[in-house]
Amino acid sequence: MASDLLELKNLGNTSINWLRSIGVNTQAELQEKGAVEAYHEIKQRGIRVSKVLLYALHGAMTDTHWNDIDDATKQHLLQLAEELCDTNPA
Repeated sequence: MASDLLELKNLGNTSINWLRSIGVNTQAELQEKGAVEAYHEIKQRGIRVSKVLLYALHGAMTDTHWNDIDDATKQHLLQLAEELCDTNPA
């Protein structure tokens, strides 16, 4: 299946397969779900991922390499992800 996700920064075949496993097949669907929710849903499926995936998803949405995201934004993303985990544990 062709996907515009492959055109986004930071996303390769593995991360795209993870996104597909949660029903995200297009850039628009990723934008609608958001990086934090997508990251959380991937983790809920039992897929072992690091916080780099969270940054990569955010970077894909903002056309930024994940390593170029500033520390304050990374901390904010982590905080949101932790809050979501606390309110919706797997």
